[in-house]
Formats: sequence, C-alpha cells, structure tokens
Amino acid sequence: MPRPEKLALPPGAVGTQSSLFRPVIQSMDGYVPGEQPRDRRYIKLNTNENPYPPSPRVLEALRAAVDDDLRLYPDPEATELRARASEIYGVPADGILAGNGSDDLLTMLFRACVASGDGSVAYAVPTYSLYDTLALIQDAEPRTVPYPRSFALPVDALVALEARLTIVCNPNSPSGTLAPLSAIQDLAQRSRGLVVVDEAYVDFASESALSLLPSCPNLAVLRTFSKSFSLAGMRIGLAFASPDVIRELHKVKDSYNLDRLSLVAARAALDDYAWMQANTAKVRASRDQLIAELGALGFRVLPSESNFVFAESPILGGEELYQRLRAEGILVRHFSRPELRAGVRITVGTPEANRALLTALATFATR
Repeated sequence: MPRPEKLALPPGAVGTQSSLFRPVIQSMDGYVPGEQPRDRRYIKLNTNENPYPPSPRVLEALRAAVDDDLRLYPDPEATELRARASEIYGVPADGILAGNGSDDLLTMLFRACVASGDGSVAYAVPTYSLYDTLALIQDAEPRTVPYPRSFALPVDALVALEARLTIVCNPNSPSGTLAPLSAIQDLAQRSRGLVVVDEAYVDFASESALSLLPSCPNLAVLRTFSKSFSLAGMRIGLAFASPDVIRELHKVKDSYNLDRLSLVAARAALDDYAWMQANTAKVRASRDQLIAELGALGFRVLPSESNFVFAESPILGGEELYQRLRAEGILVRHFSRPELRAGVRITVGTPEANRALLTALATFATR
C-alpha cells in the first residue's frame, strides 16, 4: 500500500500548529463564556440563565419529536418557526431569520458587514465582549466609544464613526441599563450603516425596538430564547429586519444552523407565550427586590431592566467579592475591564437563591 503524501507546509513554516492559522487568530484571545461548574451544589448566578423551567409544552413537544425523523435534515428555512414568530411579533415572515442562538445571528452580521481594516463596526463599551471577538475574527479593529458612568447611549459619538455596522446591546450587558427607544430611533435615522439592537434581555424590560422596524429600514433586532424562554440549552435566536436585510444575511448563514429539536422547542415555546410572560414577571419582581435589598446593604447598584444587576460593594473590590462568594458556594460574574472591575454582575435567581446571596453579603461585604 502506498504511503500517504505529507502535508505541504507554506514557505517559512516550521511544522508547528500555529503556522497553519491566520496571524490574527494566533494573536487573539477567544471569547470566554461564564463558568459552568459540574458541581450542581453551587448557587449559579453568573450566566443569566432563567431560574424557572421552560413551558411544559416544550418538553412534551420534544419528547414527541424524538423519533426516526432525526435521521433527516432539519428545515433550513425554519419555515414553521418563522411563521409562528410572525404571528407573535407582528413582523412579516420574510423579515425574520432563525439562528443557533443570537450569537449565530451576530456571526452572520459580522460575516456580511465587517471587513478587514476598514473600521466597519462600532459600539459603545463596556458591553457584550463577544463583539470584540467577532470583530477580530474578521481581522477588523472595532471602533468603540465609552459609555458615561450613567450608561446613557452616546448616540452622537456613534453616529460620528460612520460605521457599516453599529451594535447596541439593549438592555446592555453587563450593566443591565436600557437605552430609550427615542435614542435608538435617533441613532438609526442618522446612521449610514446597519444598526443592530441586541435584545437578548428585552423580555425583562419595558420596551422593544421592534416597533421601530417599519420606520427604520436600516435597523435589525435580535432576540434569543435562552433567557426569557428558559431555553439556553437549546440555542435558538431570531433576527428581525427588512426583507432586504434578511436576504443578504441568508447568504452567509450555515446551511442547517438549527437542528430539528431546537425548531420544535422554539415553536412550542411561542405557542405558550403566556408561560414565558409569567416567568419574566416573577424575575422582574425578584430583581426589583434584590436591587432594593442590595441598596440597603450599602451597595451601588445600576438601574436594571434585565434579569441581572451590576453591583459594587462599599468595602470590597469586584475580584475579592467574587472570590468570597465563590467560597460560599455562590457564583457571580466578575470582569477585569477597568470600568467594571469594581463590581460584579449578579443573575437574578429564585427568591431562595437571592436570599442566600444577600445573607452571605451581609456577613462580609458591608460596613
């Protein structure tokens, strides 16, 4: 039997794995998700998962879908899901695109809009750090402007950058703050490029940019089923925009980006929309109580319209606060960015989980 040919390395390569990759990939750091501990005894308040279960209809639909049809490819157009989403959200089906979570939809947007070295993506910081990673993958340097301490959206500064793609995480992560619709509309109407509103947490908020789509043809809105629908494990997202925008994004979509079970779960979740609304109402009530009780302990807490809060201890830095809580079996999220390192992001849990958190904080994180 003849021996297989050896891989021909490019000129100058020395046979190392690193020589096989683009320089930008070798030099960048990948996105680091929040910790997912195997020890289920932790009180997990670090990755903004919903503390309540998905609709029983979702579980019933998934059980029924586990059959011989799993050997077949899923619908690449997510036709039934988009039709049901059109009914729920009032957006035409040809203005909806389904993704493997909203992260998949963000990847499509970066593929379609962001080019190497031309400053084609902009956003205010600090915000969702995956945007940085996606820009670097495209060999692009993101153009960023700082949020003020109040986290008011810096519309003028973003418009001045004239980016092909401008992203607003709203409510913002990790601050939890919400930019008003008037600011989003102003940004979209004054921007030359595509404005994307990443509404991963909007079901916990008071208003959505979906209502702006008819008057802002350069606007796209992203949603996820991970947070409000309690389906983080299924990876489902939706993009809403004009049919022209959706048509271009479809060109860079992976062929079968949602599996058969995810499509079933998403459709069933929309069929029981009231279940999601009841769960988000409970989370909002717990969030408001958590903010009040943290404030009573002396914490500085940003106003939140999400399912998490960003809080700073009156006596401990964010890193020490994170470590002390972890030692108590409670996970929160700490960020090393200078603007964020003084505090931690805390997911709103069940009343019992929130009480355990507050009890621990009262023992070591207050004066």
